[in-house]
Amino acid sequence: MKCLAVILWLVAGWLSPGTGVPRDDTPPAAVRLTNPHTERWQFGVVVRARGDTTGIVATLPVPMPWPEQDVKVLAEEVTPHVRNVRYRVLDNGVKQMMVSIPRLSAGEEAAARLTVEIVKRDIVAPQSTEVLRVPASVPRALRIYLGTSPYIDSDDRVIRQAAEQVVADQELAWHKVEAVYDWVRAKVAYRFDRQIKGARQALDDGFGDCEELTSLFVAMCRGVGIPARCVWVPGHCYPEFYLEDDQGQGHWYPCQAAGTRIFGAMAETRPILQKGDNFRVTGSRQGVRYVQETLTAKHAAADPDVEFVQKLVE
Repeated sequence: MKCLAVILWLVAGWLSPGTGVPRDDTPPAAVRLTNPHTERWQFGVVVRARGDTTGIVATLPVPMPWPEQDVKVLAEEVTPHVRNVRYRVLDNGVKQMMVSIPRLSAGEEAAARLTVEIVKRDIVAPQSTEVLRVPASVPRALRIYLGTSPYIDSDDRVIRQAAEQVVADQELAWHKVEAVYDWVRAKVAYRFDRQIKGARQALDDGFGDCEELTSLFVAMCRGVGIPARCVWVPGHCYPEFYLEDDQGQGHWYPCQAAGTRIFGAMAETRPILQKGDNFRVTGSRQGVRYVQETLTAKHAAADPDVEFVQKLVE
């Protein structure tokens, strides 16, 4: 996946979702969620056989709930040739739709479409950042966000040394992460590139798009012991980082690596498709950065035509 656009909104203030009233029940170190925005999206697959084809299986990512995102299924439509549609969640970060089509003869078509209502809320930066700290002991479920991932070479010597130098003169954890954020944006110019490259290559080149800027930020955070991960929406990605408050409660905070400077907040209406960057997928020996759409068949007289659906519904 390569990003094509960046939302350029800046969030200010902190309010209860859908109101103009400040919240009193949110911990001061936690992000605030406000300004709910509702959209309808459709996801699915259409397969047209160009020759007799059997054992077709199509997979694609679909939205799942997150603190800032509610998901309600409105409709699931399947044509007669579809045997079943199943869903599974991979590594607590992506929901995958799996469509089984036993057989299509030449000229036949099968389709499965899922229509969902997405309620997205803006993320507002926390009131208090002074109490935040780098976790001394990262929960087991989050340790994957400290290691290397595809294109996120956090163990690279140059990246690690750069991260250590950038945070060396910062006392507060929030300021450490912010220093990494500003350093990445200063060192790597935003430029769209169809070629996916790793964090170290982006640093050496001095340019990259949202994927490369996000990868380098995530790699540098991990290099100094701060969990971080990628967040994926249609056509774009951005990073999140994880810090603990003085009560030992962990919180994820977003930032916009490419485009307008937005740190600790996010106003993004597009649905979250995935959170993470090292997924275990059936058939792949190594982790994958992003769970792509796939289509396989046991036998095909000719390659079928396939259209994956991912669109905003009017």
